[in-house]
Amino acid sequence: MIEIKNLHKSYKMGSNSLHVLKGINFSVAEGELVSIMGSSGSGKSTLLNILGILDEADSGSYTLDGLPIKNLNEKIAAQYRNKFLGFVFQSFNLISYKNALDNVGLPLYYQGIKHKERTDIAMSYLEKVGLADWAGHLPNELSGGQKQRVAIARALASNPKVLLADEPTGALDTKTSYEVMDLIQGINDEGRTILVVTHEHDIAQMTKRIVNLKDGVIIDDSKVNQVRALSNV
Repeated sequence: MIEIKNLHKSYKMGSNSLHVLKGINFSVAEGELVSIMGSSGSGKSTLLNILGILDEADSGSYTLDGLPIKNLNEKIAAQYRNKFLGFVFQSFNLISYKNALDNVGLPLYYQGIKHKERTDIAMSYLEKVGLADWAGHLPNELSGGQKQRVAIARALASNPKVLLADEPTGALDTKTSYEVMDLIQGINDEGRTILVVTHEHDIAQMTKRIVNLKDGVIIDDSKVNQVRALSNV
């Protein structure tokens, strides 16, 4: 599903250059649940931005579902993101003046799906995350855990090949974090490929494989015995 070979990325810092990714080799098979860990400055956010087609490497190759991701103009990059990828963020990134149902349906709007169909699809995903009764509520009427569930429903609504979750539990308390990870595990159990960026070791243990980054290189890439989230609650 994802194949990265010898990926390098640097950023200009005034007259200097900061080499952030230093030859990353990394692959993810369809249906995997992988966590990416690393301290601040390790390169994990840069790697996620490249995986999310939000940034491009200086050299090396990135292949997503058999398609080379290289030299894309913004229109094509946006089409690929909408077709292949779903995003979940620490800060939820919900639109404050739209209710839960409309937030979930937003990716479908950009795909040109008509109102009734996207409403039906959005409601089905709100049901999937246990929030059908909250469809008409605005984000400020929802708890942190509910907001993240809406964000996950939105990420799934366009039926992406890969779900990219950037610190999805970072703004949540422990109990709510585990409930969100239980939802993510359930989605993965259905065969969805998911990458979770996290700095929390207990969250990483809820995935099936942990990739550790340090100073722009992968220092460890290991399968783990997955801890089921709700066994800790």
